Amino acid sequence: MKKDIHPNYTDTTFTCVGCGNVIQTKSTIGGTSTLGVCSSCHPFFTGKHKLVDTAGRVDRFRKKYAAFEQTKTAPKAKAAR
Repeated sequence: MKKDIHPNYTDTTFTCVGCGNVIQTKSTIGGTSTLGVCSSCHPFFTGKHKLVDTAGRVDRFRKKYAAFEQTKTAPKAKAAR
């Protein structure tokens, strides 16, 4: 290997924002960093369904289609003949 061209490989601490899990490993980042979702709280690894809502996207979707669901489930009045 050439000398002085590779980044330093140091201890790094990652903290999960979702569950607070702390992971200590080695990385070229160094210091501390945050993760949005880790293996302790990600639905793929836990097998539990969990909504990971970013910037209220789920709420915006529900508001957008709430009117559609109400008209779909409302009973239709029978026409008089």
